[in-house]
Amino acid sequence: MTIVYQDEHIVVVDKPSGFLSVPGRGIEKIDSVAHRISISIPGCIEQPAVHRLDMDTSGLLVLALTKEAHRNLSKQFQDRLTEKEYFALLDGALPENLGESGTITLPFRLDIENRPYQIHDEVHGKMGISHWRRVSVENGITRMHFRPVTGRTHQLRVHSAHPKGLGLPILDDPLYGNGADPGKMKLHAAKLSFDHPDTSERLTFTSPTPF
Repeated sequence: MTIVYQDEHIVVVDKPSGFLSVPGRGIEKIDSVAHRISISIPGCIEQPAVHRLDMDTSGLLVLALTKEAHRNLSKQFQDRLTEKEYFALLDGALPENLGESGTITLPFRLDIENRPYQIHDEVHGKMGISHWRRVSVENGITRMHFRPVTGRTHQLRVHSAHPKGLGLPILDDPLYGNGADPGKMKLHAAKLSFDHPDTSERLTFTSPTPF
């Protein structure tokens, strides 16, 4: 991972695909962005993560170094005051009848018998909202720009793959697609904006898409 910004309150990192945002279960899964930050920056709180990216998603993460910053940033994410933008490659050509852009509103929930898989559920699911824009189609692969409104687990992956969404899984998605290139899912958090927890200045960070 690469640190792209750091001060006494926060740190912003660019996470590679295939690396955990936060520790998983078991000592063998402790290595993660949050763990490395907590042990490498003096005075950092024990649990600095305020949001996360799936292990196979690359891109920008902000972490809090103090309890005050953690409270402030957590509330910003909860209240949808942050802005996130992603780029992805979809495994197929997006049908022309879907247009060039749109919004997906699709409720889903955890499949408790097949964790961490998420399933569409109109009754018990929680709504996920994602704005999308087709960037290009090349060699049968669609490059997409996503701007999620909500921050549900696997949201862009489910919204891409499900027939009620775009109907095309993200390329190399190991859960909802063919996972042909393990640890190299083509989903990247390319832009992140939030208010600095101490100064309230609006900060925006960008990361070049690696695919």
